[in-house]
Amino acid sequence: MHSQDRQVLQALLGWAAQGHRAALVTVVRTWGSAPRPPGAWMALRDDGLVQGSVSGGCIEDDLIARMRAGEFTGTPVLQRYGVTQDEAARFGLPCGGTLELLVEPTPDVPSLRRLAERLDEGRLLRRTVEVASGAVTLDDACRGDVLRWDGLSLSTLHGPRWRLLIIGAGQIARCLAPMAQALDHAVSVCDPREEYAQEWGVPGAPLLAGMPDDVVTAFQPDPHTAIVALTHDPKLDDMALLEALKSPAFYVGALGSRVNNAARRERLRQHFDLSAEEVARLHGPAGLYIGSHTPPEIALSILAEITAVKNGVDVTRPRPAQDDEAMPRRSPGCAVG
Repeated sequence: MHSQDRQVLQALLGWAAQGHRAALVTVVRTWGSAPRPPGAWMALRDDGLVQGSVSGGCIEDDLIARMRAGEFTGTPVLQRYGVTQDEAARFGLPCGGTLELLVEPTPDVPSLRRLAERLDEGRLLRRTVEVASGAVTLDDACRGDVLRWDGLSLSTLHGPRWRLLIIGAGQIARCLAPMAQALDHAVSVCDPREEYAQEWGVPGAPLLAGMPDDVVTAFQPDPHTAIVALTHDPKLDDMALLEALKSPAFYVGALGSRVNNAARRERLRQHFDLSAEEVARLHGPAGLYIGSHTPPEIALSILAEITAVKNGVDVTRPRPAQDDEAMPRRSPGCAVG
């Protein structure tokens, strides 16, 4: 994994191996316009080194000073910033925002090591800390679970909470997969074309054998799943979309121009058992319009749209007046928003 959780874990374990004491700081609750969401992690070493963040910087400065002064010892403590307008301004919290943090002065290293090992296995985990004692338990979590905080214990989620299934193992997929992994998506790829499948080699993104419709069905998409078809071959893309659009996946997209996607929607309505509402779920051309031309830009565009939909943002966006198939700078079949 390339997530911030993993980076914080690596820092904590590395510092412990070097003989340093380090605290683990977690955002447990926010009010107003807080810079970081609940569950955000920061590791804080005894000499002031930091990995991760809980704010825009001013709160970190205060925590560093207190860590160097030896104020954080023993069992976990709660720390609140921005209770008043003056304090919010002093610590750089916008609009009167308030942060409540849980500081674990000496997090249990063996439990952190177990967490890291299970994350390496691609598991989604729940880490629960008892405030009074500092005791930690690790359990498998389910997608859809949320952070829990009742003032006595804190349960946070770690691991790939979102899944992305890519149909097609071409250049765009090779750019999209690591980008999505960096945003905590567990990425899988399907491509029955041997000439593409043999060249697939993105670490941590397995190639699933089978035809796209069978793979989508076996994948069991849920509301935390995104599916995007990138082969630009209707025989493959349409097979995947037929099953994906009937699933609860939160995002279903397909590569291609507006003309090609209009034709695809008509095929799906006329020749497959899909309702108008199901066809209307298709994001095509996949991606936000950013004037993308190269595979990395196209991948960025697609992941931006997936992220917007995941976050509940309206992705209605203007597109150029001319048909994107008429724009000569774009490679055939790679015209997207």
